[in-house]
Amino acid sequence: MTSDAGTPTLNIADRLRESANRVPFQRAVVFPAGRDRAGRVTYSQLTFRQLDEQSDQLARGLAQMGVGKGTRLVLMVRPSLEFIALTFAIFKAGATCVLIDPGMGRTNIFNCLEEIDPAGFVGIPIVHLIRRMNRKRFPNAKLNVTIGRRLLGDVVTYRELMKKGEANRELPQTTATDSAAIIFTSGSTGPPKGVCYEHGMFDAQVDLLRECYNIEPGETDLPGFPLFALFNAAMCVTTVIPDMDPTKPANVDPLKIIEATEDNGVTQAFGSPALWNTVGRHCDQTGKTFPSLRRILSAGAPVPNHVLKRMTKTLSPEADVFTPYGATECLPVASIGGREVLNSTAAKTQAGAGTCVGRTFPGVRVKIMRIVDGAIGSIGDVEELATGEIGEIIVHSPSATREYFRRADATAAAKIPDGDHFWHRMGDVGYVDSDGLLWFCGRKSHMLHTDNGPLFTIPCEAIFNNHKSVYRSALVGVGERGSQRPVIVVEPEAGSFPSGKRETQFRNQLLELGAANENTKSVQTVLFHKSLPVDTRHNVKIRREQLTPWAAEQLAKGRGQ
Repeated sequence: MTSDAGTPTLNIADRLRESANRVPFQRAVVFPAGRDRAGRVTYSQLTFRQLDEQSDQLARGLAQMGVGKGTRLVLMVRPSLEFIALTFAIFKAGATCVLIDPGMGRTNIFNCLEEIDPAGFVGIPIVHLIRRMNRKRFPNAKLNVTIGRRLLGDVVTYRELMKKGEANRELPQTTATDSAAIIFTSGSTGPPKGVCYEHGMFDAQVDLLRECYNIEPGETDLPGFPLFALFNAAMCVTTVIPDMDPTKPANVDPLKIIEATEDNGVTQAFGSPALWNTVGRHCDQTGKTFPSLRRILSAGAPVPNHVLKRMTKTLSPEADVFTPYGATECLPVASIGGREVLNSTAAKTQAGAGTCVGRTFPGVRVKIMRIVDGAIGSIGDVEELATGEIGEIIVHSPSATREYFRRADATAAAKIPDGDHFWHRMGDVGYVDSDGLLWFCGRKSHMLHTDNGPLFTIPCEAIFNNHKSVYRSALVGVGERGSQRPVIVVEPEAGSFPSGKRETQFRNQLLELGAANENTKSVQTVLFHKSLPVDTRHNVKIRREQLTPWAAEQLAKGRGQ
């Protein structure tokens, strides 16, 4: 099918319609609605046909309100049946779905919303109350939908929206390059930026994930990140929405994850390393296993070896824990299985080689270029490094996004033109080894510039993480670029925070570990922190930019010596 301009039409919601035609009565979405008198979870659900039909009705209702191609609608709804139906409805209406992480903080949220200048909000009642209180900030937000009770007169309820659409109303046709969504980065290394997704990019992501992991129709997934439900609907996979706060994965209740998995025969589960750390520790203590799971996926940051070890023990011999590597702007890039990590690369990681993120997905290309600052005008200006040399990771992929919303400078800095195509600069440093494996060595913005040359965070931190009483650590640089003083900030395991003589002993043990490795022999300063600051989305990316001034303050007080 082609558009009026002769361009082939494509809408990521077409995948849902295909699933509805293929498996109309299979459950599409399952939601924990409460408990019965016996304490058992009761679930509400939609089949694929019901989800497709309901999202059609909602899309026509949006069109009746005046939503059209390119209309920017902010979606702020908790994970639910309605969240998924509304997301597909916005796609079908030709609008752009704007997703902002509610955990990024009030200031960042308002800055992002003002930057978007939305035509409306689709949200829970409290969202609309806050919108009305700040209506001068959003003067063009006229198309508003509420999930729940109507508290204000300028909104349409979900039920009204369902009834509003005319059955014969035609929805706009979209193409692969039309806008589908704007998803904001977590802001872990700077102000959050709106990443512009096109329908073709989502479509490519579905194919990459399905083919790499051999995901089959009829499977059941429990996604700890709500957006993964969209991929499931496109692959005839049932989504079981977990009973958790997706903005606080580290605080997940393991018993609820286990219960949902067993109640629904879950075959795949996705979550951040923080989620699997919590679940894995519980399983390690209780001996609990997940015989129905074929695969666990974990992303958002490097997955510690102790998490891989614990979670692999819970699986059958045929199943594995996979750690796809990528970013909001470019996902997925590479992947490796936990069993391969534990058997082949873990020892190298512990010795300071970085974190192995595996081999690239089919159709995805990676280069390692010499680290430079500023925009690059052409791929011809890139100096590609030899095997084993650490440099900046750049990626060419059908799922890579082209631009940031209204951030021309940021787009120019992140994209390298290559004829009719482009390469995305991941903002990460790493290398490719002689076996073709990609290794991650940290964020480019986190690397230290010392008198003795550059230091990369991940290889250095791994040396100190070998201590049995270290939960995690962060390398930061205090002072001016070029002469930064390397400081390792250590978060001990629970119950191991030192004081008095124990602090001196602990520090000396860590310094001995550092002195024995080429990567860390210049690290002479150790600080202890009770809880390292982490990002709000995955609860695992260490916010080193917050730690740096803290470390400087501690050194000024004479600590860390």
